[in-house]
Amino acid sequence: MSIQHPWDLTPAEARAVQAELAGSVDATSPLPAWRTLAAADVSFDRGGTVLFAAVVVVEAGSFRLIERAGLAAPARFPYVPGLLSFREAPALLEAFDRIKTRPDVVLCDGQGIAHPRRLGIASHLGLRLDLPTIGCAKSRLCGKYDEPGADRGDRSPLVDKGEVVGAVLRTRAKVAPLFVSPGHRCDLESAVGLVLDTTRKLRLPIPARMAHEYVNEIRREAKSG
Repeated sequence: MSIQHPWDLTPAEARAVQAELAGSVDATSPLPAWRTLAAADVSFDRGGTVLFAAVVVVEAGSFRLIERAGLAAPARFPYVPGLLSFREAPALLEAFDRIKTRPDVVLCDGQGIAHPRRLGIASHLGLRLDLPTIGCAKSRLCGKYDEPGADRGDRSPLVDKGEVVGAVLRTRAKVAPLFVSPGHRCDLESAVGLVLDTTRKLRLPIPARMAHEYVNEIRREAKSG
């Protein structure tokens, strides 16, 4: 069952919602076998008032595109570090409303529980969509870690306030690692496994690259009129 709340909030109210919702996040259940995966991405101009959101749905293994949806939407919440899901999630939810496939798992460009209040965009979307979600970010939001080994698959725990909230994962040898964390209805081992399965020889998961390319396509088309 998805969890609902209003989006017209102040930053203080949004932080209170995060604190309340974090207790509903399931970051301990192993991810079941999946056949379809959705990757979600958002792009915007710094200081701009328009967001570009994209969702692509692919087939396991082949990464064959099943369908995709995207849009440009006004940003209705300010840019506040730690509260990005309140700015980005409404547009992504609208994109999800436009696809017919209910994916088995969602991969988000952002954090899951690796967040100061344990509710990054992957966890937030997971609760709203009632789907397993995984956060896969290119940079750290919170926590401390030791640099993982240089080989693909090497990892080290990301620890915040004594709690392991994610993994710092080397997906390509001698290339900067990714920050992987459970979003919702998924544990850390499952999240790491899926990211490794979908990166192949690349740094970023292939579905995430597809979503990124699509959101940039939407952005170019919107700017060209």
